[in-house]
Amino acid sequence: MDLVQQIEDLIENNAPDFEISKLFKQYIAEYKEGLNQLFEASQGKDFLVRHTKQLDHIIKMMYKIILRKSFNDYIPLRNNIPIAFVALGSYGREQLCVHSDIDLMIVFEKSEGFHIEHLIEKFLYLAWDSGLKLGHRVHELSDLRSASTEDITIKTAFYESRFITGSNFLWIRTTGELNHIRYFEQKEFILAKMEEARIRRKKFPSSMQPNVKESVGSLRDAHLLFWVAHTLYGITNLKDLRETLFSETEYKDYRIALELLFRVRSALHLIANKQQDVLVLEYIPDVTNKLGFSSQRLLVTKTLHAMWTINRFTQIYAHKLSRNFMYKSSNISLLRNHKFVHKFYIIDDTVFSSFNAFELQSNQLLEFLISLEDKTYHFDPSIYKRIHAENFNKPLNKKEHSYLLKLYSRRYVHCILELFYDSGILTQMIPPFTKVMFLPQFDGYHTHPVDIHSLMCLKALENIQDPLALELYKSFTHDERTLLHITTLLHDTGKGRTQDHSLVGAKLFSAYMTEFNISPELINIGTQLIKHHIAMSRVAFREDFYHEKVLFSFISKVQNERTLKLLYVLTYADINGVSLKTYNSFNAKLLKELYYASLEVMDNKEMITEARKRRKKEDALKKIFDFTSLSRLQQKKVLSIESNLFFIKHKPQEIVNLFTQANTVKDYSFKVYCEPNLIIEIFKSIPLNLGFLLGKLNFLNIAAMDIFKLHNEIKYFKIEFSQDIEEDELGLVKEIVEDAFDMSKQIQLKKPEIKEGEIILDCEHSNTYARLSIYTKDQTGLLAYVIKTFDDEAIDITTAKVHTIKNRVRDQFLIEKHGNVCHNAEKIIDMLVKRG
Repeated sequence: MDLVQQIEDLIENNAPDFEISKLFKQYIAEYKEGLNQLFEASQGKDFLVRHTKQLDHIIKMMYKIILRKSFNDYIPLRNNIPIAFVALGSYGREQLCVHSDIDLMIVFEKSEGFHIEHLIEKFLYLAWDSGLKLGHRVHELSDLRSASTEDITIKTAFYESRFITGSNFLWIRTTGELNHIRYFEQKEFILAKMEEARIRRKKFPSSMQPNVKESVGSLRDAHLLFWVAHTLYGITNLKDLRETLFSETEYKDYRIALELLFRVRSALHLIANKQQDVLVLEYIPDVTNKLGFSSQRLLVTKTLHAMWTINRFTQIYAHKLSRNFMYKSSNISLLRNHKFVHKFYIIDDTVFSSFNAFELQSNQLLEFLISLEDKTYHFDPSIYKRIHAENFNKPLNKKEHSYLLKLYSRRYVHCILELFYDSGILTQMIPPFTKVMFLPQFDGYHTHPVDIHSLMCLKALENIQDPLALELYKSFTHDERTLLHITTLLHDTGKGRTQDHSLVGAKLFSAYMTEFNISPELINIGTQLIKHHIAMSRVAFREDFYHEKVLFSFISKVQNERTLKLLYVLTYADINGVSLKTYNSFNAKLLKELYYASLEVMDNKEMITEARKRRKKEDALKKIFDFTSLSRLQQKKVLSIESNLFFIKHKPQEIVNLFTQANTVKDYSFKVYCEPNLIIEIFKSIPLNLGFLLGKLNFLNIAAMDIFKLHNEIKYFKIEFSQDIEEDELGLVKEIVEDAFDMSKQIQLKKPEIKEGEIILDCEHSNTYARLSIYTKDQTGLLAYVIKTFDDEAIDITTAKVHTIKNRVRDQFLIEKHGNVCHNAEKIIDMLVKRG
C-alpha cells in the first residue's frame, strides 16, 4: 500500500496528527537509506535533481494532506487558495545536497474565506514532526519587497526561487514582485555580492583539503556568476549566455568541472552522514572509492583542477558583467593616460585590459611584463581573458627565454608567476611544472598542493621577516638572487614520481637551465640546492647537529659557504611557503644555530672530504639487497656507525657482513687465518688487553691494523701481518688472543725510539675527537707499546689506521676527547717520545 493510501485510511479513521507524521517520517527514512543506491545509479547534477524532485513530491503530498484534513471532501482548487510554496537557494537551483537545509519560502495573501495562517502552521508542524530539515521563510506577498531590503542574503535567496506547489495565480504575482526586486538597486547588489565574495575567498583560500562549497573556485563562485548574470539579464540558467558572453567550449569545460564538484560534495555528505563540504584527509579514501577513482591522489588532483577551472571562468565573467558598475565612466580618460603596449592599462598598481581586446601571444605578454616596474601588481581578470593556453603551446624561443630570465631576476616576480597560474599557462611558460600541477602532498606537513606551495615560497622571498635571511639575501649578487628565485620556484617539481623528488627535481632544473644564458657554475650550485633543499631543515629539526658526524655529513652536501648561504634563504622560503605559522622563533633558532655551526667548521676540508666519501658509500649501501633486507632499526644502527673511515675502507656488502657478524657477538668472537699472510679479526663488547696481545705477537711484523667502534659498544679489530705462519702455529696465536681477554695479564715492553716531531697530538681535530699521528721508523713492539700506553692511561680509541710502508709507520688514532688524552697531552707524549 502506498503512502497516500495509508494516510487516507488514517484520515478516514480520524487518527491523530502524530500518526500521519510518523508515516511520513518512516517514508523519508526509507528514502534516505536508498540514497547511496540512487547515487550509484546517477551521480552529479542528475542525482541532485532527482533528490530535489523527491523532496518536491514529499512537500506536495504534505500540503495535499493538510488540505484534505482541513476541508475533508470539499477541498477547493489549489489555485484558489492564496498560498504558494517556493524553493529557495540550492533547493531552488535543484542542487540541494542530501544533508543541506531545505530552504522553503511560503508566500500567501490574506483571505477572509480561508484561514491561511492556520493552514501554513499545520503544514510546518507536519514537516517538522516528519523530520524534514527546513530552513523556512513565510511572507505575505506585499511584504516581499521590504523583506528583500532587510538583508542581502534574503534578496539573493529570492533570485533562486522555484515554484513547487500551491496557487499558480499567486506564483505569477510573486514572480512579478521578484522581478521588481531584481531591478531594484542592481548596482548596490552586485557590488555587495562582489565584496562578499572577496571576503569569503580570503577566508577560504585554495587548499589541499578544499571546501568545495566556499573555497576559491567552489560552488559559491559559480553561484556568484549566476547571481550577477540573473541581476542583469533575468536568466534562469547560465547556458542561456552561451555564444553571447562566453564560448560553447568555455561553458562545456566549466560544466564538466562543476559536475565533479557536485559528485564530490554529494559523496562527502553520504559518507559522513552529515553536512560535510570539506574534502579532508579522513574522507578522501572513501570518496575515492565511491567515485571510482584509481587513486586518492588522482581524486584530489582532479578536484583541485576543477576548482581552478571554475575560478578562472567565474572570475573572468563575473568581472566582465560587473565592470560597468565597478568602474566610473569618468575614469576612462584616466585609463587612456595610463595605456601601455598591447592595450594594457595600469591604475594604482592594478593591470587592466579590455575584455574585447585581441588574444595575446607569448612574446607580446612577455614584452609587456618586462616593461613593468619591479614591484607587486594585481592583475584584473580581464587579463586572464586575453590569455588562452592554446596560444602558448609552442615552446618559447631564445628571445622569449631571455625575457623570462629577466622576470626571474625581478625582486617581485611572484605576482607575474601567479598570473601565469591563474591564466592557465604556467606549464607552457615553465615546463618543469607539468607533472606537479594540482598535485596534493599527503605528508601531514604541507597545506597546499605542489604548484601553489611553490608560488607561496617565492612570495615568502619577497617578504622576508627573518633578519639573518634578509641580510643574506641582500648580500647576494644579481645572478645569485636570480638563481635563488628559480631554485625556490622549482625545488619541488620532482614530486609525483617514485624516485626521490629532490633528485628528480635537480635533473629537471639542470635540463631546464640549458635554455638560459646562465653560467655552468651557477647551474651546478642550483642543482645542488634542489638536490639538498630539505637537508638543512631536516638536520636542524630532527638531528643532533652538534654531533660531528651529523654536521660534517650536512656540510659535505653543501660543499661551500656560498651554497650554505643560498640554502639558508631557500630553506626559510620553503618553510614559510607551507603557512605563515610554520616558521616560528623555535625553528628559526635551530636553523641559525646550524648555519653558524656549519660556518665554524667549513674550513676543515679533510673532514668534509671524508664525510662526502662516506655519504657516497651510504648511498651505494642503501641500494643493495642485504641492506634493504635489514629491519629499519638495524639499518639505522649501520648508518649511525661513527667512523667515516669504516665506510670509506669497506665495500657496501662488507659493511653489511661485518654488521651482521657483530650482531651475533655476546662477549667476543675472533678469527685467525692466513690469506696468504696472517690476519686476526676480533669483535668484542668486553675489555680487550690489546697491548698485551700485540706485545705477545711482537715477533711478527704488523703491516696494518684497523680499529672501529660499531654499535652497542662493540668494537671491530682487524690486524694484518706482513708474513704468514705455519698451520701448527695458528693454535698458538689463537691461545694468545684468548689470553688477551684477561685484563690481569701483563707484559714488559721496550720503549721504542720516537723522536720529537714524529708524533703529533691534534686536540683541535674536531669537536669530539683528538687525532694522534705517528710517523717514524718501523720497530719491533712499537705498536704494542703505544697501545699499552693508551690502555694504562684509559684512553679510548674510536678508530685506528695503522700502516707500514718501506720500513716507515704511518699510524693514526682517533681518540674521544672526553677521556684523558687532551688533559694529559704532554704526559702522554713524554711517555711515547724517547728524549736525549
